[in-house]
Amino acid sequence: MTTLDLNQHHILITGGAGFIGSWLIRTLLARYPQARITNLDALTYAGNLANLDDVASNPHYTFVHGDITDANLVNELMKQTDVCVNVAAQTHVDRSISGPGIFTETNTMGTQVLLEAARTAHNDAGITKYVQVSTDEVYGSIKTGEFTENSPIQPNSPYSASKAGGDLLVQSYHKTYGFNACITRCSNNYGPYQYPEKLIPLMIHKASNDESLPVYGDGLNVRDWIHVEDHVAGIIRTMEAGQPGETYNFGASHELANIDLVKQLLATLNKPESLITYVQDRPGHDRRYAIDSSKAKQQLGWQPQHTFKDGLQQTIAWYQQHPEWVAAIQQRCAQQQQQLEQGIHTAKAPAGV
Repeated sequence: MTTLDLNQHHILITGGAGFIGSWLIRTLLARYPQARITNLDALTYAGNLANLDDVASNPHYTFVHGDITDANLVNELMKQTDVCVNVAAQTHVDRSISGPGIFTETNTMGTQVLLEAARTAHNDAGITKYVQVSTDEVYGSIKTGEFTENSPIQPNSPYSASKAGGDLLVQSYHKTYGFNACITRCSNNYGPYQYPEKLIPLMIHKASNDESLPVYGDGLNVRDWIHVEDHVAGIIRTMEAGQPGETYNFGASHELANIDLVKQLLATLNKPESLITYVQDRPGHDRRYAIDSSKAKQQLGWQPQHTFKDGLQQTIAWYQQHPEWVAAIQQRCAQQQQQLEQGIHTAKAPAGV
C-alpha cells in the first residue's frame, strides 16, 4: 500500500475554522511539522478562528477567508495545493429544514467547484489526493444491522441530501476522470470546540445553568458517538493511505438513544432529570444510525482510541473550563440575529422611511 508522507505536501483544508476542520489542522501540524497547510473558510456562523489560536502564528499555516463556491479563488489556491480535504459544509439539520438553499449551494455545488479545480490544477495533471469528509446521514435510517460502504444512499433531510449530492459528484469524478479521490463517512462527533447548538455542548450548557433540556419526540432516536480525535485520525489515515475511489466509514460502535445520552450527561453533572423537556419532533428525523467501520480497520489500520465515558468527561470538563469560548459564540450569534432582523425590517419598510 502506497502511503503519502504528508510532510512533503501542501494541504488545502476547507472549513478549517469549524469543529472538525480545526481539530484536523491542529493534529496535522503536530504530526507533520513540515507540511504546509492552507485553511479556506468562509467564517459562517460555525466558523471560529479562536479554534486555531494556538497555531495562528505557525509559519506553515495560512488562513484564507473565502467560500468554496468562489471558483476563481479556489482555482488559485489549488495551483499551490497537492492534497485537498473538503471539510467545509453546512451541517445543522434543523437549519437545513428552515433554509435548504444554502445547503445545496455549499455542500453540493461547492464540492463541484473544488473537484473541478483539483482535477485541472497543475496543467491538468490534477492534485495528488482529494478527500471528501461526509456523514453517515447520507445512508438514511437503519432498523437493524449497520451501514457499510455499500449501503444505499437514502438521505432524509435537505442537509443529508446535499451531502449525498457532493459524494456522488466525487464518485463521478473518480469514475469519469480517474481522479484520485476518497470519501469518508462518520457517525456523530463530539468533543471540545464543537459549536454550542449541537446536542452534547447544548445540553452541557443548559444543564450547567439549570435550564430546560429540550429532547425531540420520545428521545429514542439512536446515534453512534465518536470522539472528534478518533474521526480526525481516520481522515488522516485516508489522506495517507486511502485508495483511489474508495469510501471509508468511521464509527466508535457506541450507540445511545438521545434520552439516555442526556440522562448520562445529567448524572455526570449531578443535575436532576426533571430538567428534561420533551418537544415536538422535527420532520424527517432519522430513527437510528449505526456504522460498520471494519473496512477502515482492516485496510487503513485505524482504531478508535477514546471510550465514550472518558471522552464525555473530558468534553464536559473542557466546556466548564472555557465559558468565555461559549459566551463569545453566543454573543456573535445574537449580533448576527439582530443584523438579520434589522435587514428584514429594512426590506419591509416602505419607500422613503
